Amino acid sequence: MMRSNALVRSVARTATVLTAAFALAVTVVPLAGTAQAHEAVTGSLSFSGEPGEYISGGQSYAYTPETTEMFDISGPTSESAAGATVVTAEGERWDLSMSAPYGQKLVAGTTYSNARSWPEALPEDPKLQFSTTDRYCESGTGSFTVSHIVYGPHGYIREVDATFERYCSGSTLPVRGELHARMPEPPAELAFGVQLDTTGTVVTRTGEITVGGTATCNKPARISINVSAYQTQKRTTATGSHEGLIVVCEPGAPVPWTTSFPSNIDPTASFQPGAAVLRGLAGADDRDYPVSVSAFQSTDITLVRS
Repeated sequence: MMRSNALVRSVARTATVLTAAFALAVTVVPLAGTAQAHEAVTGSLSFSGEPGEYISGGQSYAYTPETTEMFDISGPTSESAAGATVVTAEGERWDLSMSAPYGQKLVAGTTYSNARSWPEALPEDPKLQFSTTDRYCESGTGSFTVSHIVYGPHGYIREVDATFERYCSGSTLPVRGELHARMPEPPAELAFGVQLDTTGTVVTRTGEITVGGTATCNKPARISINVSAYQTQKRTTATGSHEGLIVVCEPGAPVPWTTSFPSNIDPTASFQPGAAVLRGLAGADDRDYPVSVSAFQSTDITLVRS
């Protein structure tokens, strides 16, 4: 009875450690909500202000992707905001940001009045900011109209047309402008797979096992794999793992990987030739979107003497 109770405690402790390791791997991966930016194919940012208007300097400007060093359109995965960053050939930078009230998405055909700037804006306020390299004002009011907006995966802005009007720091002189942009076709979303080999080897002298598998992907990805194994024996359980194995995956042929480890989670037993269970938890960040993808595999394996 004492041996039976000890075995139950050992298995329970092993399960707890494995579960914690997997939970940790999952919780550090999420990127949802992060902003992303992509270069526009066609479009324009034009704006002007009356003499004395601070941001524009009372001048009129018009920029296109063809005439600038950068013409990026950005937005978060929540579809709650849209922005533009334009950098001229002379190095001058213009930034426009338009956000719906907290918890809302930008809706085509909507005018957002009483827009304020950070940090004065309250959660229920639309937010509007427009600035250049050396002219910026935190305090300001205004409005913007999103006449047209089309999204792709994960908040990717495919098309946007908007107008805006902003008053800086209580001024009665507004800067008025328009944003139009068309983006390239959205990149494919990351998809990958991890397969586990059903046979591994074990060095009986040390109890170290070598296991492996393959990884496949539809576009380049850096895949992190947490590999673990357990083997139920007559009076105990051997358990081990290797966390953070990196597999650099390219589309095309499956990419093989291997790893070796002893019974290092509960080292009171050593792996032996025979049946065992192999698990793999894999995750990778999508290089084109601020999201991550994960996959879990579990399979019965046979450990053979090395």
